[in-house]
Amino acid sequence: MSALAPTLQAFFTDRLTKQRNASQHTIAAYRDTMRLLLAFASEHNGKPPSALDIGDLDAPLIGAFLDHLEHERTNSVRTRNARLAAIRSLFRYAALRHPEHAATIQRVLSIPPKRFERALVNFLTEPELDALLSAPDKTTWTGRRDHALILLAAQTGLRISELIGLSCCDLNLGRGAHVNCLGKGRKQRITPLTTGTVTILRAWLRERDGQP
Repeated sequence: MSALAPTLQAFFTDRLTKQRNASQHTIAAYRDTMRLLLAFASEHNGKPPSALDIGDLDAPLIGAFLDHLEHERTNSVRTRNARLAAIRSLFRYAALRHPEHAATIQRVLSIPPKRFERALVNFLTEPELDALLSAPDKTTWTGRRDHALILLAAQTGLRISELIGLSCCDLNLGRGAHVNCLGKGRKQRITPLTTGTVTILRAWLRERDGQP
C-alpha cells in the first residue's frame, strides 16, 4: 500500500475532524479538492488513484493541476487559491507522518497563492432595493415568504446559507429585537432589527404558526 491512501484517510478522520474540528463546509471543500486532484494525477501518471503515492504528487504536477483548474475548468483565481490551501494543509500533515518524502513535500508547500485584484463590494441603491422588495406577489403565500426573506437579508446582510439556516428560535422580536446567526467560520453574530422588519416578520410567523 502506498503512503498516500492512509495519509489521506487520516487527514480527514483525524486531522480535520478530531484535531481541527473543521466545519462540514470545510471538510466538503477539501474532499472535492482531493477528488479533483486524484483524478488529474491518475490521468497524468497513468495510474489508478489507489496506486498513487505522495511522490506522484510533486510540485510540477500540483502546478499543472492548478493551471488545469484555471484554464480548463475556468475556475477563478480565488477558487484556485482555495484548492491550493487544501493541498498545502494535506502536505503539512503528511510532513509529520512521512519525513521520507520531505523534499517533495517542501517543494509543494513552497508553491505560493496567486495574486488577484479584489473588486469593490457593490451595494443596492434605495430604488433598487425597493424594486427588489416589490417583486414578490404578496397576495400569495410564497410571495409573502419571499418578501420577508428579502427584507431580512437586505437589513442584516446575511449570506444565503445563513438565511436559509435560520429557525424561529433565532429571532427575537421583542424588546431589543435581533436575529442570532451562526455564520461563516462558525462565528456567532447578533444583528439588530428595525421596527418595520419586525412587523413583517411577526406577520409572517403568525401566518406559518411559528413553525421552525
